[in-house]
This record gives sequence, C-alpha cells and structure tokens, in this order.
Amino acid sequence: MPALAMHISNGIINNQVALLFAGVALAGLALCFVMGRRELDDRLVPMAGLVAAFIFAVQMLNFQVLPGVSGHLLGGTLAAMLVGPYLGAICVAIVLVVQALIFSDGGVTALGLNITNMALIGTAAGYLLVATLLRVLPRRTWALTATALVASIVSVTFAAQGFVLQYAMGGATDIGRSLGGIAAAMAGTHVLIGIGEGLITAITVGYVAKVRPDLVYAVRNLRRAPREAVAA
Repeated sequence: MPALAMHISNGIINNQVALLFAGVALAGLALCFVMGRRELDDRLVPMAGLVAAFIFAVQMLNFQVLPGVSGHLLGGTLAAMLVGPYLGAICVAIVLVVQALIFSDGGVTALGLNITNMALIGTAAGYLLVATLLRVLPRRTWALTATALVASIVSVTFAAQGFVLQYAMGGATDIGRSLGGIAAAMAGTHVLIGIGEGLITAITVGYVAKVRPDLVYAVRNLRRAPREAVAA
C-alpha cells in the first residue's frame, strides 16, 4: 500500500497542503544553508558529499519488514551524527530531490512533504536525542552506538508521523483506514524500519568514530570536555 511507505506519491495529499509544506521545506532548508555555512571546514565539505552518496546508495537497498512491506534507511540520524543537523538535513534533501526527479521515488509535487518529513523532522528528532544522550552517557563506544540505534528509531518514527499530520490536513486519497489506524500502522511499521536503520547507523558511526573520531560531528561537538577519542 503506497500510503504506508515513507515516500509520499503524487495525489496522496491535496495540492494546497503540498504547496504549504513546499514552503515549510524551503524555509527549513534556507535556515540549514545559513547555519550550515558557519560550520563548514576542511573536514565537513568532503564528509558531507560522502554522507549524501552513502545515504543515496543505502536507500536503494530495501529490506523486508513484514510480508509485502519493505523499508530503507532514511539517513537523518546518520547524517546528523557525522556532519551535524544542518548539513545533515541538506544531505538528505539532496538525496530526496535526486530520487524524485530521476528515479520517480516520491512524487515531484510531494517533494516538499517528503523533505519536511525525512530531511527536516527526521534529522531534527534524531539530532535532538543524540545531543541529549551524548551529554549524559559515558564516553564509551557502546554509548555512541546505543545512541545511534535509539535515535534512529525515534527519527524514523517521528518522520512517519509527519505523514499522518499531512494526511489529516489534506488527504486526497481514501486509503481505507481511520486517522488513528493510519497513525498506528505508520508507527508500528516504522519502528521496525527504525531498528534496521539504527543497526546500519550504529555500525557506520561506530566504525568511523573508532578509526577517525575527528570526522564524527557528534564526537567533536557533543561529547563532554575534554574532547578526546571515543574509548572502547
């Protein structure tokens, strides 16, 4: 059922609401560009390109969640942990634009909806939890990987509920469920997707932090002083 997939297709949400969230997406990305430019350095520029490429590649690999239901990495938490929330949101948005325009994965008229959910809401939710946990947990590798796992689950679940809000505001297609049923189905499915994403994020961030902690934004900027390599 396409309405239960993360990418929103054309016609699922009416044009008025799609246009509203196109404005939200543009405003959010403009803020990310302004704030992200302040953080750019010699490490972040190439890392951002690698993160966008990695998210694009992994999103092409679907994994089965339930019979007939598949999911893929959204990448918000991964991007936020590696390059920060602002550049992370931009990386995810670039991937979504390429997917919509070249691969027809997500509707073009729904691009603002998808960017709001996955690039803005998903990245923000994941980063806020990461920022909270890394300031209170021990400076250990297990804490970093556990944070990545939990934050990914929360990020994907919040992003999925963005669709529920948008559908409540302007659903244009009858998908045969009440709003509560849609919210429950999206939450249940995307918690499972989030676990898969969390494992990928935890493994990736944990490995990079072990070999090059200076390349991980979360280690450099969110760990308690003194800033040192993540302990095993």
